[in-house]
Amino acid sequence: MILSDFHIHSCLSPCGDLSMSPKTIAEILAKKGVKLAALTDHNSALNCPSFKAACVKYGIASLFGMEVQTSEEVHLLVLFSDLNVALDFGKNLYETLPPIMNNPDKMGDQVYVDEDENIIGEVEKYLVTSSSWSIDEVSSIVHALGGIVIPAHADRSAFSLTSQFGCIIDGDFDAIEVMRIPSSQNTLGYPLITSSDSHFIEHIARRPFELDIDEKELLTTDGEVNIEAVRKALMFRPR
Repeated sequence: MILSDFHIHSCLSPCGDLSMSPKTIAEILAKKGVKLAALTDHNSALNCPSFKAACVKYGIASLFGMEVQTSEEVHLLVLFSDLNVALDFGKNLYETLPPIMNNPDKMGDQVYVDEDENIIGEVEKYLVTSSSWSIDEVSSIVHALGGIVIPAHADRSAFSLTSQFGCIIDGDFDAIEVMRIPSSQNTLGYPLITSSDSHFIEHIARRPFELDIDEKELLTTDGEVNIEAVRKALMFRPR
């Protein structure tokens, strides 16, 4: 059993605390026994390179992605095992965001850092806006790139399938993230996970979940997460 957390924000997300550097996140994940984790900032993967380095240091298998806000204002967790694929997807996604510039004083900082926590850049567009891509378009693109798609906090009252459609809808999803299991919603038989949705240090790994996976298969020979093994393990989660 691998303790996992697939929903973590860093200092890149404007609603995330500046103390949430990838290095600090990985250190706390290790202390809490999490062995597989994904960094999922809003609409950007720019802190994933430093997250990868930090996870290697602390012995954590890492996935790279983001929390995409679709044209329907639904949040989707998209996860990749290949860092460069995640960065390229994030670059293309950024072009679909509206030209609303971030105001750090009002909306929060959007900084990305190196593995030593030095700020190396700041994202100009406000990241908590909707892409022009729909749920179906995001799912199709991510799966074509070999990634995983998981609607976030599907039973919450904002930016979720439930808030936007009144229920959980059919889609090309690998699992559904809910606040608690069993969920109060009809989850249509999708595999269910919980995750921390952490924006502050004290929230990291507050709702981890277990994946039943052979540890020898978790990493490929080049050190990347075996994402097909993760996808298969998700199928055995509660529904």
